[in-house]
Amino acid sequence: DPYSLSLDRVHQDPADMYEIQGQTAEITCSHSIDTYNVILWYKQTENNQLQLLGHVYSTNPSVEPGVTVTIAGNANKDQTCTLTIKDLTLNSSAVYFCAARYHSATYH
Repeated sequence: DPYSLSLDRVHQDPADMYEIQGQTAEITCSHSIDTYNVILWYKQTENNQLQLLGHVYSTNPSVEPGVTVTIAGNANKDQTCTLTIKDLTLNSSAVYFCAARYHSATYH
């Protein structure tokens, strides 16, 4: 049916968490979109700006300069990427987002 709606999804887990300072927090992200192969991680700052923390392209993680998180995993369909924040501080308390997109190696 050409008119059927396919629900492409990005799933982040857990939806919220409470941790103690000095502990480690882990957030996972996955998607169900055939051609997408990049997962990006963002932190929403106090003034509602989105700070890019880093991304995974296929299985290659990259963290932005000066960002103290670990990113790992596989950004392809039905795989999982993990954002790890160690040594939590009050500044770690924020809204974190993951997003998925397509990246072609042909174009940069």
